[in-house]
Amino acid sequence: MIAIVAADKNWGIGLKNDLLVRIPSDQKFFREKTTGKVVVMGRKTLESFPGKKPLPNRVNIVLTRNKDYAPEGVTVVHDIEELNKVIEAYNKDDVYLIGGASIYKQLIGMCDTAIVTKIDKVYEADTYFPNLDEDENWEMTQESEEQTYFDLIYYFCTYTKKN
Repeated sequence: MIAIVAADKNWGIGLKNDLLVRIPSDQKFFREKTTGKVVVMGRKTLESFPGKKPLPNRVNIVLTRNKDYAPEGVTVVHDIEELNKVIEAYNKDDVYLIGGASIYKQLIGMCDTAIVTKIDKVYEADTYFPNLDEDENWEMTQESEEQTYFDLIYYFCTYTKKN
């Protein structure tokens, strides 16, 4: 499984169930990486999408403890064991972990790669991605050239879990 996220300098990823910032080229990058693939998320992440609808042209899997949760067009699982049974039908490199914070925290150990759009700014945030720079089990193995969106600087980075 591959985690994919946009995070600020403090690894902040969201505020009040919304993204900290929308960068068109980052959203395009996300679409290119995940279209035709499997995306795993929590309930709040699904509910943050327009119309609370699943992402088009992807298999959408929602991990939630709520046994009554049954949105249309989504596979709902209630624990990690059930999630593993569902995703074993797919190539692990086609399964993307897309949030939110509690889902990243629970499942980052199942990932061997994390694709992080690192935004060179600090935002007010109430949700965070695990700080991979401080985790000895992860190393940054790729960093793009500097990207800009108006006065915002960001980088597309790949982290790989050490063996």
